Amino acid sequence: MNAKSMKRRQFLKTSIGTALATGTVSLIPGKVLGANERVVVGVMGVNGRGDALAKWFAEREDVELAYLADCDSRLLKSRGASIERICGKRPQLVQDFRRMLDDKDVDAIVNATPDHWHALGTILACQAGKDVYVEKPASHSIWEGRKMIEAARKYNRVVQLGTQSRSGEYCRKAIEYIRSKDFGSVHFARVLNSKPRSTIGRRPNRETPKGVDYDMWLGPAKMRPFNENHFHYAWHWFWEYSGGDIINDGVHQIDIARWLIDRKYPKSVSSAGGIHFFQDDQETPDTHTVNWEYDGLTMAFEQTLWTPYMKKTPYKMRDTDNLPNWPFSGTRIEIYGSKQQMFLSRHGGGWEAFDADGKSAFIQHGRFTNAEHIEDFIDCVRTRKRPVADIEEGHLSTLLCHYGNIAYRTGRRLHIDPTTEGFVDDAEANNYVKRTYREPYVVPEAV
Repeated sequence: MNAKSMKRRQFLKTSIGTALATGTVSLIPGKVLGANERVVVGVMGVNGRGDALAKWFAEREDVELAYLADCDSRLLKSRGASIERICGKRPQLVQDFRRMLDDKDVDAIVNATPDHWHALGTILACQAGKDVYVEKPASHSIWEGRKMIEAARKYNRVVQLGTQSRSGEYCRKAIEYIRSKDFGSVHFARVLNSKPRSTIGRRPNRETPKGVDYDMWLGPAKMRPFNENHFHYAWHWFWEYSGGDIINDGVHQIDIARWLIDRKYPKSVSSAGGIHFFQDDQETPDTHTVNWEYDGLTMAFEQTLWTPYMKKTPYKMRDTDNLPNWPFSGTRIEIYGSKQQMFLSRHGGGWEAFDADGKSAFIQHGRFTNAEHIEDFIDCVRTRKRPVADIEEGHLSTLLCHYGNIAYRTGRRLHIDPTTEGFVDDAEANNYVKRTYREPYVVPEAV
């Protein structure tokens, strides 16, 4: 038996893996939690964002953090020690996340893997009767996002996307203000995603480090030799695993903007840009513009990743009654009404409306909403309500990122078919709707 066949057999050893391969999963109901029972959580992916989320969940008295899982086992000891310092108990440390899925005591999974594992990990968790907090973006492809929704609905699972601004009271107040007669009708929105980023350089292939299951890390992606630039954070800049910064960070602002303008599918999309600054291994653009056209409204996206004067709202400002320096706020949303204009900051920082004379007409301060977003998820696990950042809303916002990237990659204006979520009469563009999967890491047609 060759190594590939052995790896496939190993992946299919559990009932969940077998069900994924055959498409014959039976409903595994989640348990009903008592009023005083803690929600038992496992974290899938503990490098970077997953490490932060694990700590935030562990700080809650109503949560038991039972597992940490990562393909890079070198991370697990230190991450487990950090959790033990927070809550007094070390979670189980596993390299294979399916150990969590097979544990009937686990209620929910935090999926903080790279983008190309979001759909597969989430669907497997739903099939195992687990609720899921999945990091943004929703998916690696258009087709995957719809399958995640199907799995959430079929198995009656709570699936929340990590778009924290959906839990921001200041964002809801912005929506109320934009809908008021004082603001006027909205016909243009502008989304910025600009800030400085370091180069990833150029790195040679090398032997896989001891303790890393690189085959499982690659999962649905093509097999290739190990390379540090195709691993951990640098994966963001390669099409096999992600879609660059529009879908990594820009999705936060795009989600808020789509919420503010209250639209679903655009009629068409066009894009331009390129790798104008960095000279390294990355494939995705460091300079990127997208235009989405709706009936009576245009939304534009602008991204530069080499501008040191453009900044995210500083963390020390997000929980204060201070506004960003708007011209240099690199992650702001601008809404243009026929009477007033609004600048809004993501993740706290608030918003400001300006009148026809360019004078400040209204200020609303905001706060960072990580804690509220996790609170909403835990509450929904208990009550079975839909979360504020339900997977369907997350999918619709992630779609805009996919549309922008596909327009960029094809180099032309694309017309959207809302019935399929793909493109009208464009075979090349529709080839990007669904990825080619590497067995056995395949999202099936029937989830």
